[in-house]
Amino acid sequence: MNILSRNILILMLLFFVKLFSQSTEQKNYSGIRSQFENLNKNDIRALPFVNDYIREAKRDLNYEELTQAYRDAVFYTPHARDKLIYSDSMIYAAEKSRDNSLLTLAYLGKGIIYYFNYKKYEPALDQYLKAYEYSTKTNDKYLKYKVIYHLGVVKSYLGYYKDAIVHFNGCINFFECEGEKSSNNNEIYNYKRGYYNSLHQMIICHRNIGNLKTVDSLINIGISKINREKDFSLERSYLLKCRGISELSHHKYDNAIIDLESSLPELISKDFSWASVAYFYLGKSYMINDEKKGLMQMEKVDSIFNRHRFILPELRKNYEILIKHYRKKKNVGKELYYTNQLLAVDSVITKNFTYLSPRIHKEYDTKALLKKKEYLENKSRSRLLMIIFLSMMATFFIALFVQRYKREKAILLKYQKLQEKLNGDAIGAIVIEKVVENERKSVLSPEVCKDLTEKIIKFESRRGFVQQGLTIAGLASQIDTNTSYLSIYINEYKGSNFKNYLNKLRINYITELLNSNKKFLFYTNEALAEECGIATRQSFSDLFYEINGIRPQDYIRKRKQDQELL
Repeated sequence: MNILSRNILILMLLFFVKLFSQSTEQKNYSGIRSQFENLNKNDIRALPFVNDYIREAKRDLNYEELTQAYRDAVFYTPHARDKLIYSDSMIYAAEKSRDNSLLTLAYLGKGIIYYFNYKKYEPALDQYLKAYEYSTKTNDKYLKYKVIYHLGVVKSYLGYYKDAIVHFNGCINFFECEGEKSSNNNEIYNYKRGYYNSLHQMIICHRNIGNLKTVDSLINIGISKINREKDFSLERSYLLKCRGISELSHHKYDNAIIDLESSLPELISKDFSWASVAYFYLGKSYMINDEKKGLMQMEKVDSIFNRHRFILPELRKNYEILIKHYRKKKNVGKELYYTNQLLAVDSVITKNFTYLSPRIHKEYDTKALLKKKEYLENKSRSRLLMIIFLSMMATFFIALFVQRYKREKAILLKYQKLQEKLNGDAIGAIVIEKVVENERKSVLSPEVCKDLTEKIIKFESRRGFVQQGLTIAGLASQIDTNTSYLSIYINEYKGSNFKNYLNKLRINYITELLNSNKKFLFYTNEALAEECGIATRQSFSDLFYEINGIRPQDYIRKRKQDQELL
């Protein structure tokens, strides 16, 4: 055997040894995992095998397997603290592997622990954002949208509902499309589960921003689809809960009770936070005809809060109702208990929902609650202290009433002044403004002025000003002139620059619609802004106030009162 042949033989032997070694190594990992992978989540019987798995992967410096081993440790350990420790180790192993998919899984896993086990939303969001950054560098779209979903969940809980809707809308589209294309049963199941959970979160967001028609439409779509499925019992319960809440808002109390009670068995066993929501709305439904039964449901919300020290902001109202009830019944002990509970709830909400909490309408602000608590605890003190306290409360409410009265009176005067202008044709439906004869000679020729006057009248008549993003260059192009002539004309004959001219046309137009057509009184500010060509709700509100002297929401409220629509 010559030297060349011998070297070739040695290389072939080394190759097969390496190949065999890798194959054996993989079989060892698979063998270890096969001993525990069918056990349920949080089953500590898996942990000895998981520790063997970790030791094997460490010995082999196999960071891909080590990441999976720590992921298994997170899954099977029942203690939240240990889950967090293992998640840090999983991140370490994933970083060593330099695999973006593994890094995505690791950071996502840690975020889920913060969210589900600790209810700490801000650190969860930090982890989700890191996971998302890595997910953009992978080709695993399912993993990417799983991260997007969890980002949306945290944003929804923090109160960023519109941002969250963008997340869930993308997830719904992805999971639905991919589920229809896939032929793998496990993949189809995962896609459908992602779809139904994203739909549930989308419904929650729309309900919280008042898009009730959208809510009903999404519920109908979800229930019609999920009723054809054998699986997804928890997701079906989410949708039944949402439909029950919607039925309550439509005053269909019997239907609401049926749906909410049907949703509870799964929610109680698998998702206490939404079980708590179901109990609250079930209580409200029962309160219509059976106050005692309604109170029993609402007290279950408090039991869940005591057990988990977690509550959703919308359930704050649960405690306000209980406090009012026991105050009416003159049950000081119960009133004091639920007052203290409401203070505890506010503390949790303020801590966990730093964005959402300040926006909640609080019938009992913290200071008032503390004063009331002091009053209830010291009710047996001298009559003088009680009189002083009640006098302070009376002064506060009188001041509040006077302030509100003055504000309402000012709004009424502004409304009446605007109505006088409208009824006197100071502004019209479209407001084709007459050309103001300028005493000084225009720099434009009479022929140009006449031509522009005719074109501007046509522009205003056909409501061209409602086009969003319209610029002076755009209008000049439309009416076949140049921007210089048009700018001079508007300044000389309309008495303002192009921007103010356009804003005035738009606000006058929408004001006349609100005055003359009842249907526009039920539009949101966003819809009204779109109707008249203004880009944002805030800009619309500010311009309406600047031109009419009254906020649009105040004008609409007064107009509804005039039309007896409230």
